[in-house]
Amino acid sequence: MTTPRPETLAKLTPVLTKRWLSPDAWQIGTYEQLDGYAALRKALKAHPDDLIQLIKDSGLRGRGGAGFPTGLKWGFIPQGDGKPHYLVVNADEGEPGTCKDLPLMTHDPHALVEGVIIASYAIRAARAYIYIRGEAVHAARRLRNAVQEAYDKGYLGRNILRSGYDLELVVHSGAGAYICGEETALLDSLEGFRGQPRLRPPFPATHGLYASPTVVNNVGTIASVPPIVLGGADWWKSMGTEKSSGPMIYSLSGRVANPGQYECSMGVTLRELLELAGGMQPGHNLRFWTPGGSSTPLLAAEHLDVPLDFEGVAAAGSILGTTATQIFSDQDCPVYATYRWLEFYHHESCGKCTPCREGNYWMVRVYRRILAGHGTHEDLDTLLDTCDNILGRSFCGLGDGATSSVTSSLQYFKQDYLDYIEGRTAPKLSEKTLVGAH
Repeated sequence: MTTPRPETLAKLTPVLTKRWLSPDAWQIGTYEQLDGYAALRKALKAHPDDLIQLIKDSGLRGRGGAGFPTGLKWGFIPQGDGKPHYLVVNADEGEPGTCKDLPLMTHDPHALVEGVIIASYAIRAARAYIYIRGEAVHAARRLRNAVQEAYDKGYLGRNILRSGYDLELVVHSGAGAYICGEETALLDSLEGFRGQPRLRPPFPATHGLYASPTVVNNVGTIASVPPIVLGGADWWKSMGTEKSSGPMIYSLSGRVANPGQYECSMGVTLRELLELAGGMQPGHNLRFWTPGGSSTPLLAAEHLDVPLDFEGVAAAGSILGTTATQIFSDQDCPVYATYRWLEFYHHESCGKCTPCREGNYWMVRVYRRILAGHGTHEDLDTLLDTCDNILGRSFCGLGDGATSSVTSSLQYFKQDYLDYIEGRTAPKLSEKTLVGAH
């Protein structure tokens, strides 16, 4: 167990997580005692366009994986068009290793509710939706309770805080499909259709929910809005880096002494995060890891000091994604880990496009063959060729994400594949898994 140095401890910047350990943090009384709804009162006195400009000035970027500038997205909504405007919060967190939105909604649901009200006011939306994953029963219960508390206190409904602004907020539980984390598939699901991505253009900014202007933002993005309104753009930019401002919740899991959520200024390194988490588990040495969940290319031990912000991770050949930092050691197999991730993407593919539907189906079978000791050298070429036919050719990002661990594990750990193929590593899968794999 390592003890973090003072300079590493200084990287901790609890903003979204600052109330998590407070007694009954999910209740409105506790929330109001700890700055709750103060930002809303301030926001309702400002012009909506000024709020959009504030978010632009803060440099806030989407916390759902893509990192798109939030203020810019809000600004795309056409005003004076005579159509209803909608805010939709993407709370369909379901990627392996990703676990920052669910604890946020469980421990501090009012932070999201307050952010929803402010964001809706800024884009002139009179109705908002939080689309939460169906399996997240406890978080949904907390969220619905928080919404009712907000209605009871006059923070939601008609004439909010006597400002003349009206907002209705609905919490909707999905059926538990990973594809509904893709914003247009989420919108289709919310409308009652099968969750499948839409062809773009048109984009949700003009033709979103019910073919009306819509902003779709992640939980962490919207929950960041109240602190920015209270603290100001310069305060927010004092944390993080020039192009990746503010703090981020990093989710550490796997072979680490103290897994959990660590909210740090963007640009923190894995070395520093491991130090905060007490280091690797005894007897384990870092071998590979994901910077942003299973849909981001793997990084190796040599990337310990890569700044974990949008630009730093991209320069290292990966994606910051959802900052789901899964840690694997020298006792873990990158080939088997990739196979398990690929099984997930194959299972969760909506089947709408051929590259993703067929490509993942066949890659799973190639991995089963390799891990059962029947792989060939040609299989590696087949995997890369299949990835090349999925990446950039699938209908949405699910297909692209599925290829990430395949290509990166072959880049850094090709020898592990060869050891299975050439018989130096004992098979991990039995013969029965090969049924239908040839």
